[in-house]
Amino acid sequence: MTLSSRQARRVLLDRLITQDVGQCTFDEPLSEHNSWQIGGPADLLIEPGRADQVAAVARFVNQFRIPLVVIGQGTNLLFDDAGLRGVVLKLGENFSAIRIEDNRITAESGAWVPGLAHKAMQAGLAGLEHTIGIPGTIGGLVLMNGGSQRKGIGENVRRVEVVSREGELLELSREECAFSYRRSALQGTGVVVVRVELECERQEPRQIRRQMLDDLRERRRKFPRKEPNCGSVFLSTSEMHASVGPPGKIIEEAGLKGVRIGDAEVSHRHANFIVNHGNASSADVLALISHIRQVVDSLIGFELCCEVRYVSPEGVIMPAHRAGL
Repeated sequence: MTLSSRQARRVLLDRLITQDVGQCTFDEPLSEHNSWQIGGPADLLIEPGRADQVAAVARFVNQFRIPLVVIGQGTNLLFDDAGLRGVVLKLGENFSAIRIEDNRITAESGAWVPGLAHKAMQAGLAGLEHTIGIPGTIGGLVLMNGGSQRKGIGENVRRVEVVSREGELLELSREECAFSYRRSALQGTGVVVVRVELECERQEPRQIRRQMLDDLRERRRKFPRKEPNCGSVFLSTSEMHASVGPPGKIIEEAGLKGVRIGDAEVSHRHANFIVNHGNASSADVLALISHIRQVVDSLIGFELCCEVRYVSPEGVIMPAHRAGL
């Protein structure tokens, strides 16, 4: 008797959890591991506590060609309603140590970004103020060179430690990461960021704190806070600003604030946010993204591209507007 692909995958995953890889949970609802609160079950969720455990997982899934998706707090991800037929590696609280020496900060990739920014402020280290309101982890922020106020975390990166697709621990310089606006050379390579070293400048903590409070006040005024959301849905670029303006302004002027499909709605507070009113599905969100893009294209002839990433049941990650293409 031959095993089905699902049975064969379960046999392999049973073998994987016998190794020293961290905390393991089968059939874990992904809706509990992302800020949109959307997504079906993952075959296996692993929460490691050490870089060697990350490497062990990488080697195993690479050897047996099992889909692997790495997440922090899932603030920029849309998981499919069908979940994931493979492994989700979550780098969170178990992998979040922070160390500060002189003007350098070393953080494991699961460190919560606002907490890291706050520690930097207390130590009198400036440069991370723009990240205080970003509710993600430092590993994901580095991968996409995230930030706010047109700034990126790459400006402060000195070096990055990653685990390769084959399970090898590597150290990369800032130059090798090739940071650009909301991008890095790490994207699409299959590497897992495990540790980051940041370099900051000295400044009076009170001045840093003042800038952070200003940023948080502005975020509270502009952005939805109560309903589950993933932050900015569509990518903003300098070219877009110069030609047609930021995505939120474009979508609002297209009359799309409050447009709703299922339980997914364009936020009344900021039009570049899609909120979940309780039971939104990935299909609802993708349909709303498609509708927004079609309306904007028909009105001004501009094609909006997504910043948020869609994760297919097969573990393929892509900009959400490319889902189904």
